[in-house]
Order: sequence, then C-alpha cells, then structure tokens
Amino acid sequence: MSARSAPAGNGGGGAAEEVPPPVREPATEADLAAVAAQLGRPPRGTRAVAHRCPCGLPDAVETTPRLPDGTPFPTLYYLTCPRATAACSRLESGGVMKEMAARLAEDPELAAAYRAAHESYLARREEIGHVSEIAGVSAGGMPGRVKCLHVLLAHALAAGPGVNPLGDEVLGMIEPWWPAGPCVAP
Repeated sequence: MSARSAPAGNGGGGAAEEVPPPVREPATEADLAAVAAQLGRPPRGTRAVAHRCPCGLPDAVETTPRLPDGTPFPTLYYLTCPRATAACSRLESGGVMKEMAARLAEDPELAAAYRAAHESYLARREEIGHVSEIAGVSAGGMPGRVKCLHVLLAHALAAGPGVNPLGDEVLGMIEPWWPAGPCVAP
C-alpha cells in the first residue's frame, strides 16, 4: 500500500505520513463484528468500509443516508477506531475546533476549500440515496463551522488527501493510532 503524504503545513509527525489510501469495500460480517467491538454496540446503517487502518481493520465506515428504522442520518462517514476517536476527542478538548473555526471565519481560501468539502460530501451521499429531510446538510459543521473533528477525520480518511482541508489537518495533528496493533481482536 502506498502511504499518504502529510498535509502541507502540518509540521510532520502526525498520522498522515503513514496512512494508506481510502477504500470503498462492502462491509463483511467480520468488518461489522470489528466495528461493533470498536463502538461497543452494533453499528447502524453501515454500508461499506471507507478506510482501513494499517492493521487491516476498518477505521472509518460509510453509512446509509437513512437508517434501517427510517431515521435520516446525515453522517455519511463514521470514525470507528477507538484510538483515532480518542485522539480527536483530545484535540477537541484542547480547543482545536475553536481555533479552526476562527481561521475559517478569517481565511476565504480555507472557507472555499471547506465549502468544496461539504459539497463533495453531499454529492457522495446523494449518489447513495436521496433523503429530503437532510438535503443540503452534511456533517461536522460544514460548511460554516467546525463542530466535530471525528467526522472531519472520517471524511479525510474516506475521501483521501486534499478533499477536506480541516480533516487533513486533524490527521496531521494526531499520532498514528495503529503501532500497538489492532484496537480490537480481529
């Protein structure tokens, strides 16, 4: 597998330097069992593995826009690895979202790239299925705010580098989550 380059300006050292490219593979029974173990509950609406950790387990999945019970679900890409999730939570509690939101409000180029990420997210979800209740609504606060680093990282992993600038930044800020081996038993 080829490794992904670190986003420009992240200073290196983050997980982005070693992350494999996205995948879009049907979720197998083994994948669903791994995701259930990662989440501590059965996954809802998982339709595909969007990215695999270097350990081989899913770390981001693609969900259906409408859950099996009929509930609209705008979160197309869902971060499943508990280690990656914990890393995002640490960044959130450290004020990274506030800093990103301030930059988003001040930097028109960043805002335009983030809006393009939002539009890309919506286009992919629409390819899977139209759900009128969530039309125009993506996730993570896109396009006007920064609300959830977990979603932004999942989008960056699933879409690849250069699609979601803030997701790429998150990936560049966190340490690799896989050196200790799989987060759950395969």
